[in-house]
Amino acid sequence: MSSTSNNLWFIVGATSGFGLEIANQAIARGDQVGATSRKATSSDKLQALESKGALLLDLDATSPDEFLRDAITKTTQHFGRNITYFINAVGYILEGAAEEISAEEGLRSITTNVLAVMNLSRIEAEHLRTTRPSSSGQSVPHHGGIANFGSLGSWKGGPAFSHYAAAKWAVTGFTESLHHELAPFGIHAIVVEPGYFRTGFLNAGGGNRLFAEKQLIEAYKGTPVEFTKQALSKVDNNQPGDVVKGCKVIVDVLTGTGAAEGRKRTIRLVLGKDCVDAIREKMAETEQYLQEWEDLITTTDHDDVHV
Repeated sequence: MSSTSNNLWFIVGATSGFGLEIANQAIARGDQVGATSRKATSSDKLQALESKGALLLDLDATSPDEFLRDAITKTTQHFGRNITYFINAVGYILEGAAEEISAEEGLRSITTNVLAVMNLSRIEAEHLRTTRPSSSGQSVPHHGGIANFGSLGSWKGGPAFSHYAAAKWAVTGFTESLHHELAPFGIHAIVVEPGYFRTGFLNAGGGNRLFAEKQLIEAYKGTPVEFTKQALSKVDNNQPGDVVKGCKVIVDVLTGTGAAEGRKRTIRLVLGKDCVDAIREKMAETEQYLQEWEDLITTTDHDDVHV
């Protein structure tokens, strides 16, 4: 089928949360959507998207390249056009002290939360770069984008979520690098870093909050590990962030429209006042550290180095 809409979105991890709401907002703007998840075609949550014209595709984000490329090809063939925007919204939090998490659990976490995002981005970058129209002149027109998901955890680690923080720091570092690589082609890569949003992400049993099988409850009783686990349960379904408002900002920023029109394209998109507050605290801590240690830090250069 052919398309007269402005954009075609390919969303990995569209079953819930940010992925699902971005799909809804894209469709509401007249765009078209290819929505994927491991069991997209049998998901009750995605039937409403399909009724609005979305293409549902079963896709495990950790699949080999040929499966990822095939899903992209099916989407472009179905809508008769190339994809404009890619959303990689896969991921989960692995809750537990570092000592509690096994090597196998840690590997699965990094495979899904980091390596899958990197692999998806690589294939998506190729699609966007090789399908962009040729342009003359020095100015490179905007030609779509890729959004990966970091987190408040991209800025600050803490007890009971070490693997999640490590994954989100990695995604942020990777996407910042990708941003600079793709900018000359008019492709906008951003990392979205939400604070606490009411998406169901922390719901126990929902697939996005997994717990270490090995629980050292008595060993960590009365420590920050125990308190953080309790806090995550307490904040569940009480997060301050509104996912509908957050996704409107994401879509505006990626497309350069609405509230983002006329603004310089950003590398990091922080969402939520709680995230802003945490970043400012991190900045203050970092500046204090530099002030206290700069006299020692700067003694390590060779004597023949001139500043």
